[in-house]
Amino acid sequence: MLQEVLKKHQSTFKPVIPLLGDHESLLVMDFTANNTTLTKNILQDINKFSRYVNNTLAQSGCRLGIGGYAEHRTIYAVSPHFDAGEEPRRLHLGVDVWGDVGTQIFAPMNAHIHSFRFNDHFGDYGATIVLQHQLEGYLFYTLYGHLSISNLQGLYENMPITAGQPLAHFGTPSENGGWPPHLHFQLIEDMQGFRGDYPGVCRYSEREKYLQNCPDPDVILQLNQYTH
Repeated sequence: MLQEVLKKHQSTFKPVIPLLGDHESLLVMDFTANNTTLTKNILQDINKFSRYVNNTLAQSGCRLGIGGYAEHRTIYAVSPHFDAGEEPRRLHLGVDVWGDVGTQIFAPMNAHIHSFRFNDHFGDYGATIVLQHQLEGYLFYTLYGHLSISNLQGLYENMPITAGQPLAHFGTPSENGGWPPHLHFQLIEDMQGFRGDYPGVCRYSEREKYLQNCPDPDVILQLNQYTH
C-alpha cells in the first residue's frame, strides 16, 4: 500500500512548511458546524473571515493553524461552487495549513510538475500546482491549492522538481479562490484524468471512494504531531 511505503520513507521527506523550531506548535482549527464562533456573517465577508483566522491564531500564540482532513464542513455553503447537483459537496479531502500571505511552501520530495492551473472561481483553489512522484514503483501526486498566481510563471509540465526546492507561497484572497491565506495540501493516488485540478471536497455519500484515493496527507506533511 502507498501509505505504508510513505511511512517507511517519512524520515527522508523535506518539510512542506518548515517550522521555526521543534518548540513551535500549530493550532487545530475546526470548520465544522461544531465551531459556533464561525458565523455566516463572518464566512460571507472575506475581510471578516481573514480577521477571524488571524485573530484565532494570534490569541493562541500560533503562527500556523492546521486541520480539515475528512472534515465535514458547513463553510462551503457560502460558495455555489460546491452545490452543483442534488447533494452538495462538504467533505474535505486534504489538509489546510493557515497562516500569513507569502508563507513559503517547499517540495517534500523529488517530483515532476504534473500540471498547474489558475482555477479562478469563487471558492475554488485559485492558483494550483500538482506534482507527480514515484516511490518504490508507486506513482502518486500531491496537490497544492490557494497559491499566488506568480508561482505558476515559468512552470511547464514534466519540469523536474527537487526535494526541498521552494515551490510556491500562500496567495491573497484575490488569487486563491477568495479564502483567507492558506495551503490546501492533498495526496492523490489516481488523478483520474484531471489536470491542474482535482476535487478537494466531495459529497458525503461518496466519501469512501474519495478518501481511499486521497489518503491522509499528514503522512507527508508530518505536522499534526506539533498541534496543541
